[in-house]
Amino acid sequence: MTPLIQLTNLTKTLKGQGEPRSILSGVDLTLHAGESVAILGRSGSGKSTLLSLIGLFDRPDGGQYLLGGSDITRVPERRAARLRSDEFGFVFQRFFLLKHLSAAQNVAMALVNGQGWLPRRKRKATVMAALERVGIAHLAKHKPPRLSGGEQQRVAIARALVREPKVLLADEPTGALDTETGALVIDALHSATDRGCGLILVTHDHAHANRMQRVVRLADGVLVTERQGVFP
Repeated sequence: MTPLIQLTNLTKTLKGQGEPRSILSGVDLTLHAGESVAILGRSGSGKSTLLSLIGLFDRPDGGQYLLGGSDITRVPERRAARLRSDEFGFVFQRFFLLKHLSAAQNVAMALVNGQGWLPRRKRKATVMAALERVGIAHLAKHKPPRLSGGEQQRVAIARALVREPKVLLADEPTGALDTETGALVIDALHSATDRGCGLILVTHDHAHANRMQRVVRLADGVLVTERQGVFP
């Protein structure tokens, strides 16, 4: 089976004031459909940089990046933007919801931007299905100020999932939430793998990490497997 993502010897050096600093010095990572992987590491170890490379917001300095078997290591920005829209869903610690729009309208924004051709009735049904998947369809008409932090994050997850992405990237999505609410958010994220979506979770929380099929740690610019899940 061709992996969704295959990174080989990926490198990245941050250049700015002072001496260049190597962040990633040889990252290897494979992600299959329906698989979940947690990435642990101390602050400043390059976890967010790695996620940025995977999500095509940045490019590596060296190595190879295959997406569905196709080499996209040096993909131009125009194609990268299309791939981000078609292949990826993104969830961050901040929710990035529009406060003047309802939960349903926030989720629908992803369809308008990525699938503007959907008829209104089908668009509404698709949005409600996404909200149902994360357990908050009953809050569809509520605007963000009326929602708790966990509810807002689940709206953000529904927005990421509504286009049925192949890969879901989550960067510290529970960092601003209490333990119980964070667990509900991880439930919502992990449910995406049941439909074949690959999930990469960057987190500081070992309990959340251990719910993924694999746990890897970023240290000295490389990924080291801490726990290997069983994957067919």
